[in-house]
Amino acid sequence: MTLRFPFLKKPPLVAVVRLAGAIGMPGRGALSDAALAPVLHRAFRKGKPAAVALEINSPGGSPVQSSLIGARIRRLAGELKLPVYAFVEDVAASGGYWLAVSADEIWADDSSVVGSIGVISSGFGAHELLARQGVERRVYTAGESKSMLDPFRPENAEDVARLKTLLGDIHQNFIRHVTARRAGKLSEAESLFTGEIWLAGRAAELGLIEGIAHLKPKMQEIFGEKVRFRRYGIKKPLLSRFGVSLAQEALGSVEERAAFARFGL
Repeated sequence: MTLRFPFLKKPPLVAVVRLAGAIGMPGRGALSDAALAPVLHRAFRKGKPAAVALEINSPGGSPVQSSLIGARIRRLAGELKLPVYAFVEDVAASGGYWLAVSADEIWADDSSVVGSIGVISSGFGAHELLARQGVERRVYTAGESKSMLDPFRPENAEDVARLKTLLGDIHQNFIRHVTARRAGKLSEAESLFTGEIWLAGRAAELGLIEGIAHLKPKMQEIFGEKVRFRRYGIKKPLLSRFGVSLAQEALGSVEERAAFARFGL
């Protein structure tokens, strides 16, 4: 029989939220605002934590989902007046770094990859292949820009210009987010917004992160040796737990693997 003494003060509790994988891609365990909303709400509210720690391992993904998740983290942190610490594992790049800067402090392993503050759009062109096979592409639209960048038609310079304008505007949103969250910490000696990546040591010199540290020892340093941890994360769908793989999940896994491969991971 265990005796409980409610008047005895418990050691501080840190809620640990795992944010691993590409952002906004289809597939099991994908990071999205809808999937993470209940996870984050439990982490910030359950058990009166002293802080929330984010375990981040993401090559990025959807800028909108990155923004929505980051904004939710900041709202909860503000409402409950809780500090948020981010700990980077293999990579926090592009949208992954967007999530990291939603924390008050960012820490990483010596070999963690950080940065890629830029925006990318990729696709393919298959119009020559179709022509060789004798296949004719037929598209009918109302609105001259409705079929912009159709991969089965020759590339149009005006479409490319429109896309670059969109990418540039999203890039500016990213830059504003980083400069606001890292105000007074970023190096002014080097351009940080070219899409380049750095290992953690150099990232610390540039002010992109606080420094080198791992989650448990850093939390013990701040909250004491007896600090408690409670972990939260997205649960796999029921069918996935029994090994049932859907075609969409398989495609999402391939896309996610390709996203990590861009950083040599």
